[in-house]
Amino acid sequence: MRLQLPKFVLTLLVLIAALLVMLPMPAVAASSAAIRAYDDADASVKDYSGQTLLQAEFSNANLKEANFSNADLRGAVFNGSALNSANFHGANFSDGIAYITDFAGADLSDAILDSALMLKSNFRGAKVTGADFSFALLDRDQVLSLCEMASGSNPVTGVDTRESLGCR
Repeated sequence: MRLQLPKFVLTLLVLIAALLVMLPMPAVAASSAAIRAYDDADASVKDYSGQTLLQAEFSNANLKEANFSNADLRGAVFNGSALNSANFHGANFSDGIAYITDFAGADLSDAILDSALMLKSNFRGAKVTGADFSFALLDRDQVLSLCEMASGSNPVTGVDTRESLGCR
């Protein structure tokens, strides 16, 4: 036995569905109150070790040789920043963004970089022993370069560094 709806009910349902698809939904904006922003002038502090810097934003900051060891940097942003020889040993940079950022000579050993977006960044000479790059987005040439020196497993996640980079 098949249920048949009157034609006007079907027409009404189709009209309601079409309106729901065509009407704009209200936008929901994230609150920026929780985001701490640092620009080049504000980044004069060089020791952020052990600090909780969730969703902190460092734009075009000169953070050469800065210490972020064991810092909680989940969701942090380092766009266009200089992090040459910076210390990220044991830091958690999961879900972070580092676009066009210079990590040359940085210590990323034992860091968690899970799902981080790090395109157009430089990792020349970076230490990555024990780093977890699971689901991170890096340029192919940088991955190949990192694979040449990658070793160890992350002490927190247990993930092998070479596997997390997709090294062969």
